[in-house]
Amino acid sequence: MNRAKGGSGGAGADGGAGVVGGPAGVNLLALRSHNTALVLDLLRTAGAEGISRLELAERTGLTPQAVSKITARLREEGLAAEAGHRASTGGKPRTVLRLVPGAGHAVGVHLDRDELRAVLVDLNGAVVGERRAPLDLGAGAEAVVGAVARVVEGLVGEVLAEVLGAAGPTASPVPPVPPVPPGPDSTGAASLSGIGSLLGVGVALPGPLDHVRGVLHRVTGFPEWDGFPLRDALVRRLGVPVVVDKDTNAAALGLAVAGEGGAGGSFAYLYLGTGLGAGLVIGGAVHRGARTGAGEFGHQVIQLDGPRCECGNRGCVETLCLGAVARGEIEEAARVLGEGAANLVGLLDIDLVLLGGRTVAGAPDAFVRGVAAVLDARARGEGAVPVRVASGGVAEGAAQLLLAPLFGRGDG
Repeated sequence: MNRAKGGSGGAGADGGAGVVGGPAGVNLLALRSHNTALVLDLLRTAGAEGISRLELAERTGLTPQAVSKITARLREEGLAAEAGHRASTGGKPRTVLRLVPGAGHAVGVHLDRDELRAVLVDLNGAVVGERRAPLDLGAGAEAVVGAVARVVEGLVGEVLAEVLGAAGPTASPVPPVPPVPPGPDSTGAASLSGIGSLLGVGVALPGPLDHVRGVLHRVTGFPEWDGFPLRDALVRRLGVPVVVDKDTNAAALGLAVAGEGGAGGSFAYLYLGTGLGAGLVIGGAVHRGARTGAGEFGHQVIQLDGPRCECGNRGCVETLCLGAVARGEIEEAARVLGEGAANLVGLLDIDLVLLGGRTVAGAPDAFVRGVAAVLDARARGEGAVPVRVASGGVAEGAAQLLLAPLFGRGDG
């Protein structure tokens, strides 16, 4: 996120000074949202210890008056609260403010080929509730949308009501949430729309897909999904904002928000489960490509005339890797994954490789060793790129599709 001083003021936009060197024609409402996102992100980063208004002004480049207006509004909305006082070098002690994590929530949903996992997270990204359910991604759009709606409605209705009830009447600006019956006849259209703290639902699943429109393309092995408007179908069913992205992109976003790769860093998240894909973070931002199709890592051909893949090609790294896993040859699977990773490292010159997915979770040490050995062998004396297991999952990253834009940390 860019915090260049003097670049986020704007007369009439939170009361800040004029933009210094900013682009012409900036929409004032968008600028106001940008300024608020800067402040919210610093409040979240400060944690429970909080941060003073003066520090907020110094670190954002906004005027003290602009910061006062933003923080006053955030307090009115229940998003910020006082966190005590801090001694100052002169005059009265400074009041410090903190983010109220329970003032907002997002749901993250991971649709794998055979399982659905949903998490409810607060503004800090901390998981406050989780549900799993079996899923057949090939059962058809109506069945899958219904399964997602039932799990999400049940998770929000039960867990969020409990969270808000335990926190007390002043902990959140929204009323207690009545449980939502998870039955198959739920209409869904207004079931979640009245829950003020719920920002929306992020859904992550295998690609390729159109992230901007929320429309699926020919998911490998499931051609019947081609052209289905998943986002719009879930919006109609749930009555709240929905964002759809590839599973690997969502996970990569969550990892970037958590600080993996450092500010402005670049890394690849390789997901090995029932399929194989990659999420790319370049310059601190998720790289989706011109047609949101970047990261189709599993379908790079590394063995000419090799075994046929479900995508139609031969010798794809996915079919070779999963074939080795099916035979119980984990070391061979790790070597194949390493060869694909080495191609990616050589092409993009990334700083870090992170591994995730259920198959990796079953033998994490073996996969890290195997991938790292290939990268070491192909480093050409330039220093090998580090390899480690990712710290977060796909469902948590899917929730960040809603949360990250609130804090100015990507487009979600």
